[in-house]
Amino acid sequence: MIRADTMNPLLIDLPEQIETPRLLLRCPMPGDGAMVHAGVVDALDALRAWPASLPWAMGEPSVEASEAFCRQSRVDHLARKALPMLMILKDGGHYIGGSGLHTIDWSVPRFELGYWCRPAFQRQGLVSEAVQAITTLAFEHLGARRIVCLADAANLPSRRVAERAGFELEGVMRHERCDPQGGLRDTCLYAAVR
Repeated sequence: MIRADTMNPLLIDLPEQIETPRLLLRCPMPGDGAMVHAGVVDALDALRAWPASLPWAMGEPSVEASEAFCRQSRVDHLARKALPMLMILKDGGHYIGGSGLHTIDWSVPRFELGYWCRPAFQRQGLVSEAVQAITTLAFEHLGARRIVCLADAANLPSRRVAERAGFELEGVMRHERCDPQGGLRDTCLYAAVR
């Protein structure tokens, strides 16, 4: 394992993709915008149920915005500023959602892990499979000492994903975020540490 906390993160070699039994996890690439847009549009109603946790889903999506996201994601991945990943089914190649590591603090190293999934692919353990693989990547290849997952307190499926992946609830941050209507939302802080 490379000691990410003692070297320049740009020198860390990362695999171009991660394979799990059912998924291919990879960084968005130029040209993925139409696929990402279709996935976001498909999941938009479900994503908008959690406005405080997923503020990016509140805007109107466009193919151009999704393509810009994919291109910026590739730049951020190469610069090690964020490590977004597309979740793609190996059987059929369907784009099922997004995950990845962001809010990175290389001095610790500490990462935040986020995830979302299209409704048709939920409740199949796919997100848990992705989260476990990304957690392993962070600890074994990036030298992570701490990984956090933040979930709206009312988002029980998201909380269960974190728990199944071995994250422990460290606390509930009361009135931590506001929804678009100004309502206060509680956020559960889950963490895994090395």
